[in-house]
Amino acid sequence: MEKEAFLISRLHSRYIGDDAAVVGEWIYSADAFCEGSHFRRAWMSPAQIGRKAMLVNISDAVAMNADPRYALVTVMLPREIETEAISELTEALEETAAEYGCEIIGGDTVGGDALHLSITLISRSDAPLLRRGLEPGDLLAYTGTLGTSKRDLERLMQGEEIPADSRFYEPVLRRDFVKKARPLLRAGMDISDGLYCDVNKLLDANGLGLEPLLEIPAEIGESGEEYEMLIAFDASHCDSLLSIAQEEGTALTIFGRVASNRFRYPCRSQHFRSGT
Repeated sequence: MEKEAFLISRLHSRYIGDDAAVVGEWIYSADAFCEGSHFRRAWMSPAQIGRKAMLVNISDAVAMNADPRYALVTVMLPREIETEAISELTEALEETAAEYGCEIIGGDTVGGDALHLSITLISRSDAPLLRRGLEPGDLLAYTGTLGTSKRDLERLMQGEEIPADSRFYEPVLRRDFVKKARPLLRAGMDISDGLYCDVNKLLDANGLGLEPLLEIPAEIGESGEEYEMLIAFDASHCDSLLSIAQEEGTALTIFGRVASNRFRYPCRSQHFRSGT
């Protein structure tokens, strides 16, 4: 995480700092999904790999209240991969993109020793949700239930099987919730590096701290690749947002209040890393 932050700090564009870059009404994002860093082929079918690769990219658009329109997909194909597996992979990519109104319009392929995917999304939004905009007194909350992605990753790494509908395989994106809630939200982002790390990112972007209202245990705070929403809002909107969450069938957990202090969680990203 420190090296990632250092790399980003060496870039000097005013568009950097959110889940995606806002240029006018267009939203641009790119994300990689790499064998050995995010998954092992022994854990997932080609279809599961293609679907999750597209979902985690679309999550950046969803997190910013944007509609994905076009995708560019670059794939490094292992030399031994069979054409049947390639077909499964590409069908899953296209079908998943189409579920969200997105079309794959190009990309690149290259041979290599592992399966890596990099996807660039071009999305559109009339009211993008940014990380900036927090004010002292705002409440912080997250959607859904956190912790299952970390739990199931640990099971996979121990050689156990996990359910086919596990969050590790099949992230749940809160598109409808974000669209309905957007007028009431001050700031937000998706939870990809774990709640601890992503809360810190949100606070850093605004130069503020936090007054915890709930104790967040490590099995929740360190669970990466959840892709639930982390949101901030004025306390006066609490009841309305809880009603929207109920309508959408998702839990909404309020865990902190933005404050003028230096509070930060201990940040240990829980992405899978080969050899760990």
